[in-house]
Amino acid sequence: MSVGHIISCAADVEEGAAWLARAEPRFEQALKIAGPLPLRRKPDGFAELLSAIVSQQVSVASAKAIWARLEAAGMTEPLRVTATSQEDLRALGLSRQKASYAHALAAAGVDFEALRVAPDAEVVATLTAVPGIGVWTAEIYAMFSLGRADVFAPGDLALQEAARHLFELPERPRERALRQMATAWSPWRSVAARLLFAYYRAIKQREGIS
Repeated sequence: MSVGHIISCAADVEEGAAWLARAEPRFEQALKIAGPLPLRRKPDGFAELLSAIVSQQVSVASAKAIWARLEAAGMTEPLRVTATSQEDLRALGLSRQKASYAHALAAAGVDFEALRVAPDAEVVATLTAVPGIGVWTAEIYAMFSLGRADVFAPGDLALQEAARHLFELPERPRERALRQMATAWSPWRSVAARLLFAYYRAIKQREGIS
């Protein structure tokens, strides 16, 4: 099964944005407000997923501080994490639960190279089988670390709020409703996410929405 289009450069994002603007007039409006969309490609692999676990339910500043300590201690490789006790991981700033998740990820033996060519659904299924990695984290990884063009993360509150505002919905759509809504944006759902993220930032600055 083909993995579909891979977003690897700014031209790919521009192509997707142009398609979305033709398919949905509100996206054309959003592009005028949001401006050029960022590529937002990130590295893939163990360290990126461990960083995502570190960032869960803490402030950006706290996550950066903890991650800096983990990096300094060499905890970006699974073997190093496996060889480190949970107590020592906690001493670096991880909660008891996140130390457990770090060990689980290190022990999972995820074949990150194979994920690069796996179908989107298989990527999500493989990652969510690891304790501490939910659907949102897996979809964000597929979008931004693997560059998948047709993945969306409807559980993201910023995407929900951006969709509510852009499409003038009576309330913030729930995950299932937004996932269904996003089917119309295939095969460029990842670019739709980039656009909604950028639109959300723009309107938040301009209008002070919550």
